[in-house]
Amino acid sequence: MRIFLSAVLIALVALLVPTSAIGFWADRELGNADRYTAAMSPLAGNPAVQGVVVSQVTRALSGQIDAGPFQGGVDSLLGEALHSFAGTPAYRTAWDAANRATHAAFLEALTTGDGDAVTIDLAPVIAQVRADLVADEVPFADRIPVTHLSVKVMEYDNLGALRKVFRMFQIAGVWLPVLTVLLAAAAIAVAVRRRRAVVATGLGLAVGALLLWGAVAFGRSLTLDDLPADIDRRAAEAVYDALTSFLRTTAWVVLAIGLAAALAAWLMGRLRRTP
Repeated sequence: MRIFLSAVLIALVALLVPTSAIGFWADRELGNADRYTAAMSPLAGNPAVQGVVVSQVTRALSGQIDAGPFQGGVDSLLGEALHSFAGTPAYRTAWDAANRATHAAFLEALTTGDGDAVTIDLAPVIAQVRADLVADEVPFADRIPVTHLSVKVMEYDNLGALRKVFRMFQIAGVWLPVLTVLLAAAAIAVAVRRRRAVVATGLGLAVGALLLWGAVAFGRSLTLDDLPADIDRRAAEAVYDALTSFLRTTAWVVLAIGLAAALAAWLMGRLRRTP
């Protein structure tokens, strides 16, 4: 009976590893403005994301500056200025500000919001571009309007269904990881042969890490395979990978811990048998 109970607990641990990791990620990573901004920050240097930002801002501002016969030249100058601006520290600062400002809207889109898109408001980027151009005394730069520009970085036709799952994981929060640890300890405590139980539990953690990898890969395929034509796939891939970086790192860590525990317990058993 104890052997069976220990095996059941180990199986539950393997299943709870991906569930608890996603629950913690939903609550403490995506649900926290600082961590969300930190996760999105590296995308400021991603060429695909930069291309989307530059093209969307250029399209939004083109023609809004009344430059008379110089309109074409001003629009061209604006595009060149945006391309140059995208590689500067000021752009990274504006990008972080944009993500921090839209975190609440992003979180609402994944919890109780309407629609099927995740957007970023690029108003801070536009404001920074205008300030830099005015400082460089670029003609007509002071006429650039600072408007709210929402750019779709990810869209999924069945986002409503994903909201329900995401909300469930967010509510679970840190309790699932705590439960996973307690079940792992219980699986070892009730076992008849605890060393073997440690080996089995370690392998269960490794299996759970592989399941977590599979869940992240499946979510990536589900999100990116049916993107609308107006969404840049490379930019959407970069956004998904940035937001799920914590989960991939967690999978590596859990896999290493599980295999190390299993190997250590196995070696201890071998050494005890050695005369």
